[in-house]
Amino acid sequence: MWIVLACGVGLLSWRLTDWLAGRASTFGPIDHPNDRSLHHSPTPRTGGAAIVVSALVGIIAWSLIARWTGGESALVSHPLPGIIWILGGSLFLAGISFLDDRKGLPVGIRFGCHLLAACGVIFGGEVVMHSLALPGLGAIELGWAASPLTLAFLLWMTNLYNFMDGMDGFAGGMTVAGFGLMGYFFWIGDQPVASGIAMFQAAAAAGFLLHNFPPARIFMGDVGSISTGFLAGSLAVLGSRERSFDLWVSLLVFSPFILDASVTLLRRALRREKLWRAHREHYYQRLVLSGWSHRRAVLAEYAVMGACGLLALLYHAAAERQRLIILGVWGVLFLALAGLVDRAQGGADVRAVR
Repeated sequence: MWIVLACGVGLLSWRLTDWLAGRASTFGPIDHPNDRSLHHSPTPRTGGAAIVVSALVGIIAWSLIARWTGGESALVSHPLPGIIWILGGSLFLAGISFLDDRKGLPVGIRFGCHLLAACGVIFGGEVVMHSLALPGLGAIELGWAASPLTLAFLLWMTNLYNFMDGMDGFAGGMTVAGFGLMGYFFWIGDQPVASGIAMFQAAAAAGFLLHNFPPARIFMGDVGSISTGFLAGSLAVLGSRERSFDLWVSLLVFSPFILDASVTLLRRALRREKLWRAHREHYYQRLVLSGWSHRRAVLAEYAVMGACGLLALLYHAAAERQRLIILGVWGVLFLALAGLVDRAQGGADVRAVR
C-alpha cells in the first residue's frame, strides 16, 4: 500500500513543483544570482514546499488508510515513540524557513527555532543517542553527554543540508538516495512507520528533482533544506536508538554532504574566516568553478552517493572486523576525491593565469 502511495507522493510533488516553478506562481521568492552563486539567472527557491506538502499528504493518507483497515503501521494507532516530535519539529522548521525565504529572519531567531525543534525531539520524544558504536572497540555508553551530543548532531545536520543546497540537483539527489536507503534500513529493522516516512520523503524529493536537475527550473530553498536536514538527523538518531542500524550507517549514507560541509567549515575556521558568510569553497562548488558543468558535477556526486550507499549496505551486514575495513575504504575514498578536486581546481587556476 505505501509503495502505491509513494508513487502518488512523487507525482504530487512533481505537479506542485511544476506549479511553483511556473511564471504564473507568485507563491514565493526568487533567488537572484550574485558573486557567490553558481547559477546565472533568477530562479524560484520554494521547491522545498512541494517536498514538505507532498510527503505530509502521503504520511497522513497512509496513516488513515492503515487505521481504517486495521494495519499495524498506522501512525496514530501504533506510534513509534518520538516520531510525532520528529514530524512536528520538521514541519515547524519548514514554516519558519518559509518565512525566512520570503521576508528574511535574524540569524538568532532562526538558530533559536532550530534549537527549540531539536530540544523537543530530545526531551519530548526522548530521541537520544545513548551509545556510540566504535568498530573494533564495541559500543561506548555516552552517559551524561548523550543529550548534548545528540543536540549538536541534530543542529549540524539541520544546517549542513542548507550549506550544501547550492548546485542543481545535488540536495534533491542526496534526499532521494539518503532517505531511500534509510527507509530500507528501517524496513529490515522492523520499523515500518519510520520506513514509510523516509520513503515518502524520498519520493517527494524525486518529484522535485525532475524540475531541479540541471538546468534547474527551481531550487529547494530553506523551507526544504532545513526541514529535510532536521528530519535526516532525527531519523538517524531514531534508528540508532531503536537498534535498527547504528549511527555509522547514517554517516556513510549522508557522507557526501557531511564530509564536504564539515571539512570546509574546519578549513575556514582555521583561516579565522567568518563562518556564517556565504562562500564558494565547498568541494562541489570548487568542482564547478574548475570548469565542470553542473550536470557533469552532479552526476559525479551521484556516483559518490552510490558508492557510499553500497558501503553502508556492506557495513550493516558485515562482522565487526570487516566494518573497520569498510570505514577505512570510506576514508581513503574521500581523501582521493578531495585530492582530485584540488588538482582539478589547481589546473583551472593555472589555465586562468595563462
